Amino acid sequence: MTIPTQVNESVQAHYTRSGLGGLILAALEKAGKDLNRLTPEDLAPIDEFHIRGRAATLELAKAARVDSTKRVLDVGSGVGGTSRCLAREFGCRVTGIDLTDEYCRAAAMLSERIGLAELVDYRQGDATSLPFPDASFDIVWTEHVAMNIPDKPQLYQEMFRVLKPGGALAIYDILAGPSGPVHFPVPWARTPESSFLTTPDELRSLLEEAGFNIEAWSDTTDAARAWFVMLAEKIRKEGVAPLGFHVLLGSEFPAMAQNQRRNLEEARIVLAQIVARR
Repeated sequence: MTIPTQVNESVQAHYTRSGLGGLILAALEKAGKDLNRLTPEDLAPIDEFHIRGRAATLELAKAARVDSTKRVLDVGSGVGGTSRCLAREFGCRVTGIDLTDEYCRAAAMLSERIGLAELVDYRQGDATSLPFPDASFDIVWTEHVAMNIPDKPQLYQEMFRVLKPGGALAIYDILAGPSGPVHFPVPWARTPESSFLTTPDELRSLLEEAGFNIEAWSDTTDAARAWFVMLAEKIRKEGVAPLGFHVLLGSEFPAMAQNQRRNLEEARIVLAQIVARR
C-alpha cells in the first residue's frame, strides 16, 4: 500500500459517517424543518463546513469575480454547501468533487431537495488526480481542503491543468502559524498523521511553481478569531442546536472546535483567502 493511499483512507475514515444523509434529515426534522419544503436557510448550520461560513464564501466569490457565465469546480465540496451557495447567488454551474463518497451522496440529495440539482453535480474523486480534461473550468474553488493533502505540488498542478487560460484559482485555507504545532483533534484531523499544513510563504511558492500568478491575498485570521468568539457566545446563550457540524463529525466535534479556537488564539494556525490566475 502506498503512502498516498494510506493518507486517503485515513482522511476518508475521519470524515465518513454511515448514513450521513439520513442523519442530516433527522437533525433537520428535530429542528422543526419541513423536509418537503427545505430552503437553503434551513441548511445553513451545516451547509458551509469552514470558518465564517457563507460570509467567507461570498467574500472570496467577489474577489474571484464569480458570475453566471462561469463554470466552477469545487474541490473538496463536502456536503455541497459552497457549491449550492455559488449556484444560488450567481447562477453559475458548479461541479463538486470530494474524496468522501458519503459526502457526495448527501450533497446531491440536499441539492435536489432545495431545487438546485440542475446547477450542481458531485463526483467522488481525488484532488491530486482530477477526472476532468485540460482547461475545463473558468474557476477552481477550494475551501479548507489542502490541510488533508500531503502532495501539494501535485494538487496545485492539477488545479492549474483543469483551469482555462486566464481562469481563477480561489482558495480559502487554514495555514501553519508561527507559534508551533497544532493542538489535536481539530475538525480536519484527529491526529497529526492526517494534517498537512503549509506556511503562507510555502503556499506562495507552491502556487508560483505550479504556474499561477497571485492576484490577491488576504489574511483573514482576525475575522476568524472574532467569529469563534461570536459562535461561543451563541452556544452559551442558546445551547447546541440539533443541526450543526457535530452531525458531520460526531461526538468529538466540541473538542475539535475548542482546539480550533485555541490554535487561532495562540497563532498556531492562520487563515488566508487567495485568488491566483492561470
